[in-house]
Amino acid sequence: MASLKHDTVVETAAPAGFQNKRQHRTWHHTTLFNAFVIGGVGFLAPGLWNAMSSLGAGGAQEPYLVNAANALVFGLMGFLCLFGGPIANRIGLSWTLTLGAIGYPIYSAGLYCNNRFGNVWLVLAGAVTCGVSAGLFWASEGAIALGYPEPGKRGRYMNIWLWFRTGGPLLGGAIVLALNNDENAKSKGKINPKVYLIFIALQCVAAPVALLLSPPEKVQRADGSAVIIKAEKSFKAELRALLQASKRKDVLLLLPIFWAAYFNQYNGNFQVYYFGVRARALIGFVMNFGVLLSSQIMSSLLDYKGFTVKKRLEYGYWYVVVLHIIAWVYAWVIQEKYTRTKPAWDWTDKGFVEGFFVLCLWEFSRQALQNWLYYFLATKTDNISELSRFSGILRGQESFAQAISFGINTREWYGGRVPLVINTVLLFLASFPTWLVMKQHEPIEKETSSDEEDVPPTLPGNLTANVNLSK
Repeated sequence: MASLKHDTVVETAAPAGFQNKRQHRTWHHTTLFNAFVIGGVGFLAPGLWNAMSSLGAGGAQEPYLVNAANALVFGLMGFLCLFGGPIANRIGLSWTLTLGAIGYPIYSAGLYCNNRFGNVWLVLAGAVTCGVSAGLFWASEGAIALGYPEPGKRGRYMNIWLWFRTGGPLLGGAIVLALNNDENAKSKGKINPKVYLIFIALQCVAAPVALLLSPPEKVQRADGSAVIIKAEKSFKAELRALLQASKRKDVLLLLPIFWAAYFNQYNGNFQVYYFGVRARALIGFVMNFGVLLSSQIMSSLLDYKGFTVKKRLEYGYWYVVVLHIIAWVYAWVIQEKYTRTKPAWDWTDKGFVEGFFVLCLWEFSRQALQNWLYYFLATKTDNISELSRFSGILRGQESFAQAISFGINTREWYGGRVPLVINTVLLFLASFPTWLVMKQHEPIEKETSSDEEDVPPTLPGNLTANVNLSK
């Protein structure tokens, strides 16, 4: 890890005595409360955005305009993610998170107007605002989710964050399914426009929720340790630190897997090509249970105290590799079949399940990889300022990959073969440099004992909550 010069760094520690002795904690400064805040914002903003995305083409009848808009979203998001770390370190994580939530309802409004009136310009304008906003959101969210908790509980708190963020697609999927389950929705088409109005209203709540986040220096961990902050004194110095982090050999070797993780945006086209409206609605709802299961399995492995952190990362890596081999071999088999037969499945059709499992396996394997990558980066530093830079680099590169992938999927390529070839080759090429970095990696990790009990937080009126947050 590149060292930072002492004269350019401001170090912030916990209040005197807090690190070395147990105290009753104020409930709204606990790591659990802040996990609920970050989870709530993730639920309302990107969670509901993902609910629309899981319908295929944002619920539109044709995927091409929405794919072009999403290419714009992720292109802008990539740049803002990269610079989101320096921005967050200057204006604070709470304000960065708040600014990161305001663009999502504008994007949803664009989809509503396109669905209802055929409007195109607001879809593109919403894509611009969402791209800028989402870049700030993702750069700050990863740093908060992994930098606030005690190191030994990162997997657990990452899973809380993921459960909330997946709750958005679950709620959204339930709403979509309720409004699109009649006989008229058996065929191909677009989603009921009422869906977007509900999403817009919910997404508008995300920014106020983000303001509840505690600043890092006020976070009160159960073990009494402080969140380490080493922020640069100026924005220029932050940019220099970002450049240093970006030029690290291990980060450069991880770039292929950063790209491969979210490059598969063909799944939206796959749904539009081969499933009716209500089948897409059901898929968008049910797939989220697979995402939650995948996250739970990986998070449990990454927090398992029976192995060292190094071993957890190694076992997690091979688990992810096996999942992707299964997912992509199966996807190729089904895609070749569908290229010949061109089905349009409803959920009552006998062949629905085989196509549905393609999408489930893609999402299951992708979520396992995402959890593993976030945890891996979190073990490279104990400084939340540096973690925000790493998170920004990860999400920025993933966003650039998604932008290009959405661009590729603005047209039909030989029955889907071109996107599948690109994804398969990219995953294969990314596997070796990722393994190399993992083998050479020495985790920066200070584990807390597994049987350590948390100190109950202090509630208003000096009442103490009789809860154990570690259970």
